[in-house]
Amino acid sequence: MSIRRLPEHLVNRIAAGEVVERPASALKELVENAVDAGATRIDIRLRAGGVDGIEVIDDGCGMTPPDMALALERHATSKLPDEAIEAVTTLGFRGEALPSIASVARMTLESRVRGAEGWSRVVDNGLLDSEGPVGIPPGTRVRVDGLFERVPARRKFLRSARSEYAACLDVVKRLAMANPDIGFSVEHDGRRVLSVSGGESLPDRVAALTDRGLVENGIVIELEREGLKLGGIAGLPTFNRGIADHQYLFVNGRPVKDRLLVGAVRGAYAELLARDRHAVVALFLDVPSDAVDVNVHPAKTEVRFREPAMVRGMIVSGLRRALDEAGHRSAQRPSSDAMAAWQSEPMSPPAPQLWDRQDVEQWDAPPSSAPQTRYAVQDRRPSFIPPPMARAEPAYAPPPETTSYPLGVARGQVAKTYIVAEAEDGLVLVDQHAAHERLVLERMRKAMATGGVASQALLLPEVIELDEPACDRLEARAEELSEFGLDLERFGPRAMLIRAVPAMLGQGDVIGLVTDLADELAAFDEALSLKERLDHVAATMACHGSVRAGRILSVTEMNALLREMEVTPHSGQCNHGRPTWVKLAHGDIEKLFGRK
Repeated sequence: MSIRRLPEHLVNRIAAGEVVERPASALKELVENAVDAGATRIDIRLRAGGVDGIEVIDDGCGMTPPDMALALERHATSKLPDEAIEAVTTLGFRGEALPSIASVARMTLESRVRGAEGWSRVVDNGLLDSEGPVGIPPGTRVRVDGLFERVPARRKFLRSARSEYAACLDVVKRLAMANPDIGFSVEHDGRRVLSVSGGESLPDRVAALTDRGLVENGIVIELEREGLKLGGIAGLPTFNRGIADHQYLFVNGRPVKDRLLVGAVRGAYAELLARDRHAVVALFLDVPSDAVDVNVHPAKTEVRFREPAMVRGMIVSGLRRALDEAGHRSAQRPSSDAMAAWQSEPMSPPAPQLWDRQDVEQWDAPPSSAPQTRYAVQDRRPSFIPPPMARAEPAYAPPPETTSYPLGVARGQVAKTYIVAEAEDGLVLVDQHAAHERLVLERMRKAMATGGVASQALLLPEVIELDEPACDRLEARAEELSEFGLDLERFGPRAMLIRAVPAMLGQGDVIGLVTDLADELAAFDEALSLKERLDHVAATMACHGSVRAGRILSVTEMNALLREMEVTPHSGQCNHGRPTWVKLAHGDIEKLFGRK
């Protein structure tokens, strides 16, 4: 069989397989071209999630008719004035996007240079259909209709219009985040869904496109080292999400999805977040052009660094330094020395405590005098709060014997979070929230196995505002969620109405529950039913319905929790993989005090 040269239109279709995977891919290329053209305003219109139509309008420099004809040929570009591809500073440079898109759709390209007449070219699936003058403002307008309409093998692999719309919106958000000086607007099926004006500060633009709460709960990052510059904004550890869809990474202004950068973010937050939670960050890394290779893949979302270890170390150290300066208000890392002291052997004797006269006077003073003021000054607590003291309850009956129960008998509570129990062979510490979370999960599993979870109607329905794709996901699964006792209905484009919640959750955080469920559903495969992911949904509900840290429990409640743990499967760990209780054996306690 002889070798032959493939025709141009077939070569373009082959290239389109890499460049144009879905409507979001085509939209990304068109918006990047508008950014490279120096636009100050970019307007985007979508039909059926971009499957039926994509339109991008900009006020950039425009193109002359000869340039428009050349732009529709493969590997023709104005962004590489010489052959130094390693010095590229624009988002696009390969010259493949326009001819690839035009080979699998009907493309109408209209452009006008300031001071000249406008011109239009229409290419229908790789073949020139028509061209001629057109009246448009200075700039460029590109319309793509019927993507993959004549390539049915590719079109049938596209997802639903809702999924494609969500992907298109994510692409626009990333490019808008990287270019706060440009105004962006998005219309979907004739309805305005996004609008940001140009000239915003970087933190304000990031917050506008992710979560407004990021301004109060974020830390600005600024770090420069050895020619590399790291900037952006990172959320506090407590300001997190159930999935990593709010992690935005940019290299030289280019949105990327790089494993090295994602791993660096995970490493920086490793000791601050639960394993099923993800940080909210937008990081902008500027590196010399010769230190990064952006020509890795036609989609240009992957990069390769010349010194990856240095880049990773800079991101980890930059994030940790910023989080340390913020004080870890809600997620301070425990001291490694303090944790190791429980296992060190032999243990050095503590330094002698020096007591001053004031200390002695305070201990000898009557209960109603100075100690309250002294604690208020030392601990910076309001003067009306009494000093911490042990809580004793009337013993209406003798306490049960510790030999009867594996987890012992409750003796008290520490920091309103940990139950202290005495067992026959040692001291047991129980995390009340983690333990109860597991118990609620197991109850929910049992209820599902016996006919469904009972629901409790809300006296006043709650309204929660979410982004449109999240509302779409919840609405699509509303019938299955009702089997868990959660009754939801759509309340406008960006809101859901909560009418009932699972009865066993009690007075849980309803709004937080639905927000986390929307995140969980985003991680589901559309082909899987919700019942097949029972553990994830039930675990999310159980977390919001369990006893919270900071709640004072009575001795009866503490013992009831211990007894239920003893008969509940998997109660040794919470739904996130952390232990629910730990034990110090008598021998370990004796070692701590130097008795052994």
